[in-house]
Amino acid sequence: MSRSLLVTGAAGFIGANFVHYWRRQHPQDRIVAYDALTYAGNRASLAGLEGTEGFHFVHADICDYDQVLATLAEFRVDTLVHFAAESHVDRSITGPDAFIETNVVGTHTLLKAAREHWLSGGSSSPHRFHHVSTDEVYGSLLPDAPGFHEAQKYEPNSPYSASKAASDHLVRAYLHTYGLQVTTSNCSNNYGPYHFPEKLIPLCLTNILRGLPLPVYGDGSNIRDWLYVEDHCRGIEKVLLSGAVGETYNIGGNNEWNNLDIVNLLCDQMDARFKADAELAGRFPDSPCASGGSAKALITFVEDRAGHDWRYAIDASRISTELGYQPAETFETGLGKTLDWYLANEDWWRPLL
Repeated sequence: MSRSLLVTGAAGFIGANFVHYWRRQHPQDRIVAYDALTYAGNRASLAGLEGTEGFHFVHADICDYDQVLATLAEFRVDTLVHFAAESHVDRSITGPDAFIETNVVGTHTLLKAAREHWLSGGSSSPHRFHHVSTDEVYGSLLPDAPGFHEAQKYEPNSPYSASKAASDHLVRAYLHTYGLQVTTSNCSNNYGPYHFPEKLIPLCLTNILRGLPLPVYGDGSNIRDWLYVEDHCRGIEKVLLSGAVGETYNIGGNNEWNNLDIVNLLCDQMDARFKADAELAGRFPDSPCASGGSAKALITFVEDRAGHDWRYAIDASRISTELGYQPAETFETGLGKTLDWYLANEDWWRPLL
């Protein structure tokens, strides 16, 4: 049976990866990519799909109720996968209003339109509203505490995580109040291709190539569970195909690393690439690797972020046990794939800088 998917935030990092993944795995399905193309939305991330049969792009804001409803109706959407979000914690500290508007008001607008489209007049056509959230809604973990589980108390500590927590609650409310068929997934830190170069890994990766400082907050001891983006897409696929309506599934990578170790590993992998490929020195002459030095010379410790959560970790046992999900990549293999993608796609990331 073919589906008609509306993917919000489809030109963003995880959304674009999901669209490419779903297209490969389910070529018979229609995909409607919906994106406002704000600073982190890049239509170039959907290159190769534009103009192909069964793929449609809608340039619009999720806060535009009439446009959302019209899109749901025009393409007879039966599955909505909601990635669209403001997601950079630093930006939420300096400018929280955009996070409330997109993450809270935008999610509510989608829910209202979905309810009208699927449940109006007492009808209830088969449908699914899948909401993509974050482990940051749970707050911060102590060093020896077990990973976040689905029944974890919400304790958001930044405007970003608070706005995502609010959106999670709205999704739950539309299930229990109106009967909207929803699922939610909370993921750990993603990395991989098409990642806007403001987050730790793509920022450090592109800075190495340009010979710029690699900023590490505090002493670099903050710990995150890292999830290769295609493994995340695979987890969402499991939830859409087999997940129970109304349930939440945590998707993690089983990869806890502190920030300084991540940067050191990235430097080691980049050093090795330059030693193995003499052409890289000509392409990126400003990198210390080009002259035989190490990228580690660029590591720079900076003042810690306000309210910086110390540790996140996901307990992914539920999605593993119930839906058979396992990440395919280790952090080392996933990071290597990410690095190779950025080296091969300079024309994608260079204009963003």
